[in-house]
This record gives sequence, structure tokens and C-alpha cells, in this order.
Amino acid sequence: MKKHILVVGAGFGGVWSALSAARQLDLNDRQDVRISLLAPQAELRIRPRFYEHDVHTMKADLQGLFDATGIKFVQGMASSIDVKNKAVEYISAHGARQSLPYDRLVLATGSHLFRPELEGVKEYAFDVDTIESAARLEAHLKSLASQPDSVARNTVVVCGGGFTGIETATEMPARLRAILGSDAQVRVVVVDRGAHIGSAFGEGISPSIKEAVEDMGIEWHSVATVASLDANGVTLADGQHIESNTVIWTVGFRASPLTAQIPGERDGQGRLYVDQDLKVVGQDDIYAAGDVAYAACDDVGNYAVMSCQHAISLGRHAGNNIAAELIGAETKPYSQPKYVTCLDLGEWGAVYTEGWDRQVKLIKEEAKKLKHQINSVWIYPPAADRQTALAAADPTIPVA
Repeated sequence: MKKHILVVGAGFGGVWSALSAARQLDLNDRQDVRISLLAPQAELRIRPRFYEHDVHTMKADLQGLFDATGIKFVQGMASSIDVKNKAVEYISAHGARQSLPYDRLVLATGSHLFRPELEGVKEYAFDVDTIESAARLEAHLKSLASQPDSVARNTVVVCGGGFTGIETATEMPARLRAILGSDAQVRVVVVDRGAHIGSAFGEGISPSIKEAVEDMGIEWHSVATVASLDANGVTLADGQHIESNTVIWTVGFRASPLTAQIPGERDGQGRLYVDQDLKVVGQDDIYAAGDVAYAACDDVGNYAVMSCQHAISLGRHAGNNIAAELIGAETKPYSQPKYVTCLDLGEWGAVYTEGWDRQVKLIKEEAKKLKHQINSVWIYPPAADRQTALAAADPTIPVA
């Protein structure tokens, strides 16, 4: 009977894990190992683009790619992991509870937005965490045009001044004007705990963020926290109430809750500690990739962040190594010392940095062109051609 590598998750980490495992088996001409990928849909949802409009287009079909590379797609939602008996239980597309045994498992089920237990957050906050929730926000924004002109209608409040918050907020003025008209008195407000605009990104990049925010007339409430939400807007901890029909929550991410079912140490975001080969520490048969892996990028203390930049490389290494270990081939320890940031800043442009200290290399239009290239080409899966796809899954290919 063939050995079985099971990949759970069709995000960046999962897709590239499956492809890289297929590549490793192909290199060694091994026909005695099969690869399955379990996920709700055979599509890669391009999460880094969910702050944009037309979010329903932000996905790539994967079935052709899986067919070309011999990866079996299993449609379903993983519900539990039986580590002792080496099986993953899942709910099929028809609602049936089923089980998949494995010899080796790659967990790549990503992360989700964490909503705190604050009054009104669950009832009134929008988000751009999933394609469904981003589409709900988009439908809501379009519906504003049918509402009477008012301060609340014209105001969007973005809670959180991190990566997602900034890209969402800086995209919003143009999106609102496209819906409400070029003469609409739109107002975009960011509520952030940081000491100043862009403080979460460091001194090198924050001046560009500040310039973009001020040029677009975005209001930024620093050292501010949300106390509650209601149907009429948001109340801050200092008692200030901001009228708004549209409040977007962007702060706080946690690894998939499936990580809690695997014995092992986790970081504050729930990510599993992994070794250099991306095997979960303390486990013999389970690897982790993408947002569920707490992985060292280098030897000087930098760890992978929850981003496609790291998820793609983590996937390529996890898939390569799980297949290599299973067939007795040489593994390729994960290393990703180069780190870049390309932050979209709406109509102002973008800012591109290199290094963990974020040294600015490009701004405005030059950075915007690079951001478009990243978002529309580089992070998409390869063509559904076996040779092309397997070549692209080489873990030695740099992802920055």
C-alpha cells in the first residue's frame, strides 16, 4: 500500500507544501507515495488583496493544477486531528463526517482574525479576513449610495493601524468616492494603540505612511482604544463617540484552532514550534507551514510572520522535507533571511522596504508598480503544467 502525505489547507502554505512534496517525489522517481490535500474549496484565495474592491475575483482555481501534478483534492472542512491514530476527521461538502488516515501530515490551516469580547464588535464590525466577510463589506459599501447623505454614512472607521488596517484605510477614500460621488464629504478614521502614525512599522517607514495618510485627509487617533460599537458608530476608551455606519476591525490574528489538537509548544498567537525542517517539535509525523508555524527565519532571532511572503517559502520547505524524510532523501532546512515590506498606500502610492529594520528603497509610484506586480502575479499559483509547477516548488527559490 502506498504511503500517504496529507496536507490540510489550501492557502499559500498548503498549496506550496503539496507541490513541493510532489516535486521531491518526482525527483526521486517515487511512485509509492500519494499526496492528498484537504480543504473546503479547490482554490487559492488571495487574502493579501481582500482590502481591494471586486474581492470576489481574488481567488485562483486549483483543480487543474492538482490534476497536472497528481495531487488528490479532497473537499471538506477539517474538524479534528487524531494524533495517536494518525487520522484527520473532516466534514464533507455534503455534511458527512469522514476520516482521512495519513503517514505524514502537513498542517497549513492558516490564521483568522480575533474579535475581542467588546460590546458590539460581533454585531456591528466588518472585516476583510475572509473572501466572504470582505464581500459582505463591499456589498455594504455599495449600499451606502442608497442611504441619505449624513456624517455616519460618509464615515468609515478602521480599528487597527497595522498592515491590514493601513491598506484598508488608505484604499477607502477612493472606494467611497467611487460609490458616493466625487463631491461626497468622505471621512476615514483610523483608531490605533500606537504612539503615532505607523509606529508599529518603525521609524524608517512611518514617515511615508504619515505623508500618505495626511495627503489623503485620513484622521488618525493615536494611543486610542475601542470601548464599544453600536449601530451608530464606535465609542473610544476616552469616551469619544465617532458616528459611522461602517466600522472595520483589522487587529489581532490567531493561528487555526486545529493547532491546539497537536501536542506541542505554541507561541502567543497559537503557532506551533517547529524545527529547521518544519517538523512540529515533539512530533514524528507532523509538519507545519504558513501561519500555523512558529519558525526561525535565520540565526539572529527573526521568526516568520503571518504573511504570504513567509507562507510560500514555509510551504515549499515543509512539503519538500516531509516527502524527503518519508523516502529517506536529504532534507532542506528552512531559511529565509531576507525580509521585505511592500505596503499599499492607496492613491498616494506605496512604500517598499528591505530588512527587518525596514530600510525604505522605493516610494510612491515606483513602489506601487512593484506592489501591483506582487499582488497580481507573484503570489498567484503556477500554471497547471506539471513541469512548470514542480519547478516552481523548489524550496531554494527566494520569495523576497
